[in-house]
This record gives sequence, C-alpha cells and structure tokens, in this order.
Amino acid sequence: MSKSAKNIMIQGSMSNVGKSLLAAGLCRVLMQDGYSVAPFKSQNMALNSFITTDGGEMGRSQVVQAEAAGILPDVRMNPILLKPTTDVGSQVIVCGQPVGTMHAAEYFKRKKDYLPVIRDAYGSLAAQYDIIVIEGAGSPAELNLKKDDIVNMGLAKLLDAPVLLVGDIDRGGVFAQLYGTVALLEPNERALVKGVVINKFRGERSILEPGIKILEQLCGVPVAGVIPYTDADIDAEDSLAGGFDRTPSLQSRDGVDIAVIRLPRISNFTDFSPFERLDGVSLRYVDSADALSGADMIIIPGTKSTVSDLQWMRLWGIASAVIEAARGGAVVFGVCGGYQMLGRTIIDPSGVESEGPAAVDGMGLIDMDTVFDKNKVQTQTSGVFEGVGGVLSRLNGLSYRGYEIHMGRSLGSEPPVVCRGNIYGSYIHGLFDSEGAAAAVAEALLIKKGGSFKIPGSPDALFYKQRQYDILADAVRGGLDMELIYRIIDRKI
Repeated sequence: MSKSAKNIMIQGSMSNVGKSLLAAGLCRVLMQDGYSVAPFKSQNMALNSFITTDGGEMGRSQVVQAEAAGILPDVRMNPILLKPTTDVGSQVIVCGQPVGTMHAAEYFKRKKDYLPVIRDAYGSLAAQYDIIVIEGAGSPAELNLKKDDIVNMGLAKLLDAPVLLVGDIDRGGVFAQLYGTVALLEPNERALVKGVVINKFRGERSILEPGIKILEQLCGVPVAGVIPYTDADIDAEDSLAGGFDRTPSLQSRDGVDIAVIRLPRISNFTDFSPFERLDGVSLRYVDSADALSGADMIIIPGTKSTVSDLQWMRLWGIASAVIEAARGGAVVFGVCGGYQMLGRTIIDPSGVESEGPAAVDGMGLIDMDTVFDKNKVQTQTSGVFEGVGGVLSRLNGLSYRGYEIHMGRSLGSEPPVVCRGNIYGSYIHGLFDSEGAAAAVAEALLIKKGGSFKIPGSPDALFYKQRQYDILADAVRGGLDMELIYRIIDRKI
C-alpha cells in the first residue's frame, strides 16, 4: 500500500457531532492552501447516496467532501456503503456495487473480509493525492463494536492516522463527551489522539477557556480548535442533521406550499433542497394525513423499502389522503420509490427490497407496474425535459442532469418525467437541481392557484454550492489552530 500521502482522521464522541462537515471544511481549507486532497471513509451507513460518472454508488458525505476538495466523487473514497432496508439489515455496497442484503449479525461476522478492499481503495487514493482526510463513524468508544473495528480506531491503526476527536457543544455535555471518550480508549488508541475539537459553538470563547484548560489536562492533548456554529447550506447525509425539523420560511396562501412525505426509510431527501432556496416557497416534511391538507404539491420521495413504506402510508391513512388530494386537483410528484408507489402494482418475487408479500397494490394513480429484480440500475443521466404535460409543462425545454438508483423496473415508464394529468413521476434523483427547474415548478404551482407574481429564481447552482463550501472553510479555518493541524499532519506532534 502506498505511503505517499499524509493523512489526518476525524473521529467523533457520538453520531451527528459534525464529523462530515468538519472533514469537508478541512478538505476545502487544505485545497485552498494548495494541496491535492481526497476524503476517505471506509464504511458508511446512509440512505442518501450518489451515483458517480462510472456508475458506482457511494455515500453523499464523501461526495460533499470531494466537491469541497475540488475533485470528482470516486467510490474509492467510500469503499463500503451500508443502506438500511430494515432495523436489522442493510444492502451492502462494495466499491460502488451491491453484493447483497445482510442482517447486522452476518455483516459483523464478515466485515473483516473487506479489509483488503479498504486497504486497496485507500492505497490507490494515497498514491494520487497529497493529503487524505479520513472520517470515522459514530464513536470509537462503542465498547460492543470495538472488536474487529474497521472504521474508527481500528482503521486509524491500520492507516497510521493521527486523530482529531470532535465533540458537539450544541447538544450539551461536550467536556463529558470528549473526556469520557478518551477515558474509554485503550492506551494504544489514546496515543493516536493528537487533539480534541469543540464543534458548533455559539457565544464568547473566553467563557470556555477555564473548561478548555481542564479538558487539556484530563485528556493529555491540546484543544485543537473551537469551531463556531455555521449556517452554511450544505447537503446533509441523513435526517439526524435536523433538516426535517426546520420551520418552513413561509406558510401563506399567497405562496407555494410543498409537502414532502417523511417516509420511515426516506432516501435522497436532498432532491428537494432547491425549493428551500426559493423565496415564496414553503417546503415541509410531514408524517400525518392531516398535514397534507392545503398543499399545492405533494412529493413522495425515494425510499430503500418501497413496499414497507407504502404499507406504512396505508396504515396511517396517508396513502388515502394522497389519493384524495390528487382527485381534488393537487399536484402529486413521486421520485424513485415514491414513483413506484403511484403505479398499479409493485412485485418483489425474490424479496429484493422487502420482507413482506411478493406483490402489493400501488395507489393506482399511474398505469404502471413495477417488478423488482436483483440487477440494480446505477447511472447518471441528462437531457432536456420534453413531453411534460399539465401544470408542470413549464419544465419543457429546460435541461436536466441527475442519476438513477433503483432495483425495480417500471413498465410504461418514460424518462425523464411521466405525466398523467396532475400526477407526475420520475426515477431521476437531482431533477430539481437542474438550472431553473425548481423555479419553473414553483411558478407553475403559483399560477395554478391564481398567483400573478414570478417566483424569484434560485442562484446559479454551481456558484451557490462553491460559495457554501467557502463559508464552511472560513469557519473551520477560523476555529482550528491550523498551525497545530499542520504539525499533526506532518507528524511533528
């Protein structure tokens, strides 16, 4: 394995302390300083994934980190991706391709078998870049998971990576988080920790100083930084990031109200982020039938468990509410698994994506039947919207670019968007990221309800995204002791 690249690893005291964004920000800072940088996460668990240009599937956090580093996403950056299908099982993606669905106990028995894959992926990146920024998962102090670890301290030892341990002060108890984690590490693991970082800080740093001094004495390493809370608008990887709980900026009859159904196994929810950037548009995530009332457009998003999530919608009366709203003229848009739900039947004879019945009725809003098989569609796609009828016909003529990730094939499907009156569906993720697409949809919905003003267009998507990475980098650079960080990377501490 090549040793050419230097490295540094970000581990956390728990999930959702901000490891992914800190890694992305550090990638950006190092890139700004003239280094070629690549991210790496040996094993990721997420439903929000991405398809690379060569058709490989990877976790979105490494996509964000690669974009922040100014490079194309590559499955080597995330050699193992776990996509939960149930509470105790996941589809396992290795080097961008699915190898099967495993129960947790089976995967834990087999995970060390993937060490050669991890070593090869990392070694290939290390031969190509100056610095590798490695992200851990969860916490290194999960005592029940430490045996045969391949993502936290086990990986740090394998790759001889110095570690920054991150705690989240916004959730409270940051000193206990950091010291408790260090105290639970083995001596050889503690030796790899070169600094601790307090993340998501709001307030005056001087108030923290007495605690910082005590923490440094207890942990035996310096506090390498206090990162301020930042509002940089960067795609989150999962619902823990809190985006589902945001209060919509607008809930007015004069604007556009879009309701996204918060499915239990929702995936790729970042498909709808462009609507959040439009003035006059309220995007909200809902999990009850009553909450759909009054929505101008109802979106059924992607899911890793189409059949079970459709059954959940029926159980709580949401499916009936969608059908009633559609009959009342509301626009309904299904994406990927949500699109499959809109058809007549969903057939899964081999149990590819569900453990329930082999065939269930869909909502019957589109004349289409979906059959699951074991060959997964993973591809990027682009083109021009055409043949879109009804309310959303304003999309026609606009260019689109996105990607498909699905096991099922739908008979009667026409890319990129199927239209049946006020019912729409598509297998393509990222449609609304296309220039002008979200604004065209919002304006069409506004006109439908009698509005007369034009929805302000969203900023250029690429410029906007790059600006957000720079905002994040400013916060990371300002919060970290970068002189210390470079000494850690250069193995001088």
